[in-house]
Amino acid sequence: MAATGVETAATKPSQIPTSSRPAALEAVEDIVYGSIAGIVGKYIEYPFDTVKVRLQSQPDHLPLRYTGPLDCFRQSIRADGFLGLYRGISAPLFGAAAETSSLFFFERIGRSVLYTSGYYSRDRVLPLPALWFTGAFSGAFTSFVLTPIELVKCKIQVPTTNSPDGIARKAPSVTSVIRDVYKHEGVKGFWHGQMGTFLRESGGCGAWFGSKETVTKMFYLWNERSATTQAEKDFLATEALPLWQQAVAGATAGMSYNFLFFPADTVKSRMQTSPVGGSAPPKTFWQEGKALWNQHGLRGLYRGCGITVLRSAPSSAFIFIVFDSLKRYFPL
Repeated sequence: MAATGVETAATKPSQIPTSSRPAALEAVEDIVYGSIAGIVGKYIEYPFDTVKVRLQSQPDHLPLRYTGPLDCFRQSIRADGFLGLYRGISAPLFGAAAETSSLFFFERIGRSVLYTSGYYSRDRVLPLPALWFTGAFSGAFTSFVLTPIELVKCKIQVPTTNSPDGIARKAPSVTSVIRDVYKHEGVKGFWHGQMGTFLRESGGCGAWFGSKETVTKMFYLWNERSATTQAEKDFLATEALPLWQQAVAGATAGMSYNFLFFPADTVKSRMQTSPVGGSAPPKTFWQEGKALWNQHGLRGLYRGCGITVLRSAPSSAFIFIVFDSLKRYFPL
């Protein structure tokens, strides 16, 4: 994880930049432990993510199919059972592993870029504004990895409808979606919605890493004030935060990520759930966003936001707890 920018009790030894460990080994840890943390988080959040996508992808020209998240949960479970909310999770599990490992990997590269610039010394932790930047840096690069994975996921999550002759359509699979997109739009079709993913990830990940580190710093300073001796302060400097404080910091990160840039995610989901192979050319990010704004205003851009922020709190908390614990107690 990134450093908190505090050099007393707010600095953990694993967060201080050192040259004692090879960069390649650090990168392997980011990829392996980030993948594990991402998979854990995905199992927690996936049913809520399915509901979010279904709320976001409701067409403008028809009456809303769902009145809200709870109604969407009820209808989905009634139609497909609870396991139906996990439909298509194979691709998202791969995506969660790829996304989370990429986020931690590129965040480390972002810190290396700042150190290489010469503006920051490698023997000191980065200040908080720099860590918000490394988060945005990480999200920008991760978006190119994530867009094709999310496109497949979103198309699978949208509920199937009957054909005009009344015959029930078969739920799409990962392979059928990939085949259909490639057939009609070629390779570039897998990056449909890239602008939305880029905006969401670059801004959202700046908030994700930045909020987590900001709250972590606050907790370390708070804990330091309760210490009465220098020995206690030194002890705090070598210990991880209590589990509940780690959970609060991680949960704050997840809620910040999802709320601040949710409109970009809504537009992206609508683009990625639109049918492929139609006669009309696919809408651009700005065309889709303008159409949604004209139809439903700001409320339409935040459709499904509540449930997304709700599920992001425990998911993000687990991601950071798992990742930080693996890095601290099981270094490679």
